[in-house]
Amino acid sequence: MTVVPLRAARVYRSENAERSVHAWCHKALSQWPELGPLPPVETRLGSTQAFRAEGGAGTPVLVLSGTNFNAATTVPAARALAADRPVLLVDVPGQPGLSCSQRVGGTRIETYGAWLDELLPRITDGPVLVLGHSRGAAIALASTPSPLVAGMLLLNPAGLTAAGVSSESMRATLPWMIHPNEQTSGRLVEFLSGPSADECAERRAEAEWLTMVARYCRTGTTPNPLHGEQFRAWADTPVAVATGSHDPFFSPARLHGPARRFLNTGVHTIEGAGHLSLYEQPERVCELLRGLDA
Repeated sequence: MTVVPLRAARVYRSENAERSVHAWCHKALSQWPELGPLPPVETRLGSTQAFRAEGGAGTPVLVLSGTNFNAATTVPAARALAADRPVLLVDVPGQPGLSCSQRVGGTRIETYGAWLDELLPRITDGPVLVLGHSRGAAIALASTPSPLVAGMLLLNPAGLTAAGVSSESMRATLPWMIHPNEQTSGRLVEFLSGPSADECAERRAEAEWLTMVARYCRTGTTPNPLHGEQFRAWADTPVAVATGSHDPFFSPARLHGPARRFLNTGVHTIEGAGHLSLYEQPERVCELLRGLDA
């Protein structure tokens, strides 16, 4: 069935806000000169910007970021992944970044799955591993299996089950949304990260980015869990599920049942990591991708 997107509000609060976000993204992307932009792809969700960097001899990996993250914020982690394999990064339309700034109405993640089906053959002519982080994992699961998907790594994945919500998450999120600044964004990054995350340039850059998101953008929501038939389609594709031991939204205990029931797989626990495991421990993510190469 063809999914027709319903257009809604723009991501950015103003044209000046959009220019500020784009400038930040271009500056972050320039820190990795080997990462080159591909020609923009026109899709049902609007123009989509992807990037590619060459890497080791492993199967290329396509990274789908989570809510409010994008190619620019993923540069440090992607550089680590490139030690093993070529890396493709994509800015999801309707999220802050360099793709279409028009947001799709409703919360139907199936629309984004159809978008990925459309995009994939336009940016690669060979099989890739799809690494979906948080919302990106739900997008990957909502897409259609094809010979171009050699395997999937679902990190801190939405889509398998509803996200856990607590008073602690409200205490970290609401001040950031109401008064975005260095302090509130730093506390949000600390809440999203596990105890192994050190204070470093990457954490400060994430806080700076999240301050811009709250000031200049309309933040998105976590997608609802997918229907069971969508999981069954992936039965013949290697799929790995992993999450941080301290993920406040998608803990190992929360994911274990759905992963076993729907995907017939266990959950790899990334010790010491939180919801941002891709950014906190990219070396561990490299190991998990190597397991899909075998």
